[in-house]
Amino acid sequence: MNRNLKILVTGSTGYIGGRLVQSLLDSGYSVRVFVRDASRLQGRSWMDDVEIFQGDVFDENSLTTAMDGIEAAFYLIHSMSGSDDFHHRDVLAAQNFGKAAKSAGVGQIIYLGGLGDPNTNLSEHLKSRQETGRILAHCGVPVTEFRAAIIVGSGSVSFEMIRYLTERIPIIVCPRWVYTCVQPIAIDDVLAYLTAALVVPESSGKVIEIGGSEVMTYGDMMMRYAEARGLKRVLIPVPILSPQLSSHWVQLMTPVPISIIRPLILGLRNEVVVRDNTAKKLFPDITPLDYSTAVKRALANLEVGKIETHWTDALVSSQGDRTPTVMKTQEGMIIVHRKVVVQASPREVYDEFTTLGGKRGWLFFNWAWQFLGTIDRLLGGVGLRRGRRDPVDVRVGDAIDFWRVEQIKPGEMMRLRAEMKVPGKVWLQFEAKSINGAQTLLHQSSFFAPKGLFGILFWYGLYPMNSFVFSGLLRKLKESAEHHGRSPD
Repeated sequence: MNRNLKILVTGSTGYIGGRLVQSLLDSGYSVRVFVRDASRLQGRSWMDDVEIFQGDVFDENSLTTAMDGIEAAFYLIHSMSGSDDFHHRDVLAAQNFGKAAKSAGVGQIIYLGGLGDPNTNLSEHLKSRQETGRILAHCGVPVTEFRAAIIVGSGSVSFEMIRYLTERIPIIVCPRWVYTCVQPIAIDDVLAYLTAALVVPESSGKVIEIGGSEVMTYGDMMMRYAEARGLKRVLIPVPILSPQLSSHWVQLMTPVPISIIRPLILGLRNEVVVRDNTAKKLFPDITPLDYSTAVKRALANLEVGKIETHWTDALVSSQGDRTPTVMKTQEGMIIVHRKVVVQASPREVYDEFTTLGGKRGWLFFNWAWQFLGTIDRLLGGVGLRRGRRDPVDVRVGDAIDFWRVEQIKPGEMMRLRAEMKVPGKVWLQFEAKSINGAQTLLHQSSFFAPKGLFGILFWYGLYPMNSFVFSGLLRKLKESAEHHGRSPD
């Protein structure tokens, strides 16, 4: 395929599509993304390297225009909802897309669907996924349809469900679906297949089943995940737990909403394994990873550098000088953002948060920080005794009490990594961003990657106190920066 021609990607705001765009750019393709709301692409590292077209798959005119000059199109749209009309919407969207592609002369559609033997009693969700592929193929454009089971990668809904259950529950009550066979596949392998389909013309017009190198049960996945995390878990079979009860149980244990959990749980009763070797014949250079390696790669996203592009939220301008707080769970981390507008320059604000600790202390409830340091020492940690190397100067690798400076952007940002004894990993980050040249947005973020159920209990048990202390710290930083900003040199 001529890599100078444009490739259209739908679903670019999603987990697969967002990563696929970067993979295509790395391979030298020119990419156009089709999105309903272009503002959702803010913060993507590739945003300035693609052509963005705003439209809707239910608007045939916008689809036709978006297809102009497109050689191949990736269809990564499907409903993850338990609503009554999700199948109808999937069908209509696929029909519109296929017709528009045919009208525009697109040479190939590449679609990612779901594994499962169509001759068995598939769940409505899996049936819809496979029906979408058939509808696309009937529109007259050659379709490469990949079918996959669980995709192993932080952010993948199915894998995150497995991960949360394993992290939070030491003794796992197992309904029948936990012992259903599945062939999980690493996100890197999925991206490799999708990208390779552009240069393997023999893949057009075929349904290609893809999976990792191992067939296992969902229970095996949980236990292997626990092994990778150093967790001890026990599985107890309970055959009477119905899919409906399972859905509510999973909802309580994970942040996934019930509207997504229910169709997923119903689909877990179906065995989803690769039944033919077409993928191996067409793509001999792709060797799928084993599950344990895929899990290790997924867990690497807990390292701060792997998820840094996801750390920003839009300024809540309607809050004025109040301190907006947003707590969310993302890729296994519990993240709390606090923001406040400061009447001082970014440099003045930066100088305030980079001189915290040591003899200066932590400005607000300093005794609480000292108490925490004492407890840490009793547990064998570093405590507060290390202080600071220098009361003003700071550089990467410096110790600041029980923190380690992990990253510095002079005049803008400091990230600290906790070295205290806690059941998980903790980071604290401060950022100073200019607003209209006269004010600064001070953004304080805390990140906690809990380990096991104790890690979860630890976080929520201390959250009220942490919220009080960190909110107070942010307020004191604001007051100090504004006071020093008004003081004569």
